[in-house]
Amino acid sequence: MADAKVIPFGEEPRSSRRKVPRLGRGGRSQGSLKPVPQQRDEALEQRPQTAAAAVPPLPPDPPKPAPGSGDWERKLAHGLSFLRRRITGDYEVDDFGYDHDLTEQVLMSLLRPLSDKYFRVEVKGIENIPDSGGALVVANHSGVLPLDGLMLQVAVHDNHPAKRHLRLLAADLVFVLPVINELARKAGHTLACAEDAQLLLERGEVVGVMPEGFKGIGKPFSERYKLQRFGRGGFVSTALRAGAPIVPCSIVGAEEIYPMVGNAKTLARLLGIPYFPITPTFPLLGPLGAVPLPTKWTIQFGEPIPTDGHPPEAADDPMLMFNLTDQVRETIQHTLYKLLVQRRSVFF
Repeated sequence: MADAKVIPFGEEPRSSRRKVPRLGRGGRSQGSLKPVPQQRDEALEQRPQTAAAAVPPLPPDPPKPAPGSGDWERKLAHGLSFLRRRITGDYEVDDFGYDHDLTEQVLMSLLRPLSDKYFRVEVKGIENIPDSGGALVVANHSGVLPLDGLMLQVAVHDNHPAKRHLRLLAADLVFVLPVINELARKAGHTLACAEDAQLLLERGEVVGVMPEGFKGIGKPFSERYKLQRFGRGGFVSTALRAGAPIVPCSIVGAEEIYPMVGNAKTLARLLGIPYFPITPTFPLLGPLGAVPLPTKWTIQFGEPIPTDGHPPEAADDPMLMFNLTDQVRETIQHTLYKLLVQRRSVFF
């Protein structure tokens, strides 16, 4: 019997032993096998790179429009639309000749820079004009040329929340002048007569009147901001018949645009006009003297005076008309003095 091979206790056969790599310093193996944790780290590092490569790049942001390009495009579109309406006749004119489309798109656009940039009109108390229904705005008149009426029209339209249009009552002279006549009609102005004013108020329009007339606009510079006579109070009778509130309005700044130091009455009679103004710049500087001075304006609307509480026959009561006329005049005059005290300078 062959001798048996004795295997020592505690040892394994060499063929069955597993080769375990010996670890050196820092836990690194000294054999040819790579550590498993290092392989896992490399795999994790490669995954996001592979995923990022699979996602397509985002398209670049669209270019931003140039500043103000949208405003120009909108203005151009409005202008082309306006021309189309004028050519096709797609606009309305009321029985007084008022062209709302032309006033809104052209006339207001021409007057607005004069109001905002040149005279820098400051508007106060615009909330006293009702949002709807008729109202009669009564204002003082001055400045040699009726620019205060035009600035008053812009002030109401641009500052009122409802963008209401002011229909001014103008003198007869306005409607006999060529070109001026057509423009006044299209801007909504009408003859200063009780019938037209009452009809507009009953339609729910905001009507403007300056009772001083030529006496106010043509008074000398030495009498600036001193109200002249308010006529016979016809505007009060019109407001009573229509039941419309009366809104007093005070305008400061218009008196100084053409300081009237003289009046050539003989030349005025020859020309058929109420007065011929002489100012420090006109007629000395010719047409250049017709440029108004850039004064700072303030337009303040007072609290409305209601008239709907009176009976219909109150419009024929001379005492009531006198009292209401005097109340409106005193309110405007008192506000003028108050604004003049608060004003820092004529031009600033």
